Amino acid sequence: MTNRLGSDTVQKPKIVTRATTPMTSTAAGNPAQLLYPDLADELATTRKMIGLVPDGNDDFKPHDKSMSLGSLATHLTQLPKFANTILSTNELDFATTPWTEKKMATTAERLEEFDRNAGAMSSDVQAAQWPTLEESWTLRAGPAVYLTEQKGKLLRTFTLSHMAHHRAQLGVYLRLLGVPIPGCYGPSADEM
Repeated sequence: MTNRLGSDTVQKPKIVTRATTPMTSTAAGNPAQLLYPDLADELATTRKMIGLVPDGNDDFKPHDKSMSLGSLATHLTQLPKFANTILSTNELDFATTPWTEKKMATTAERLEEFDRNAGAMSSDVQAAQWPTLEESWTLRAGPAVYLTEQKGKLLRTFTLSHMAHHRAQLGVYLRLLGVPIPGCYGPSADEM
């Protein structure tokens, strides 16, 4: 019988097994280089998207349940600050530290704030050591615990992945406003 590649023999897939080394203090190398090699690229891409937000459209929402464009762009601007909070504390309790959205009216203000926050995030992540990344961190509002997770994982999910998520949302908002979208992980439709 001939397979779809035209060969009369069907080859079984080769199974490759590897020994895994836990990502702990016994693993060699700088944690940032091993766990977050994409940090600089993700921050640069986020900055590029924030830089496209047209001034004067802060109240725009693609749906009634959506964040406003201004709130979304400002949230993206502030997300890198979570890295410092995660690395320098054991928890964030909204009952004792209420969250208030910082007001920024222009893209220039957001970019200036983002540059400060991204620079601090880069420094904090580069300086992080294995023991700190293995510690637990909790997000709560008084007795209501939203999550408890390792700091190293939260740097990925709460900062980098969180930024990618909101960047994608921002891309939809910008598309609806007629702003050409740049590629994030390759060329976009506007660049083809």
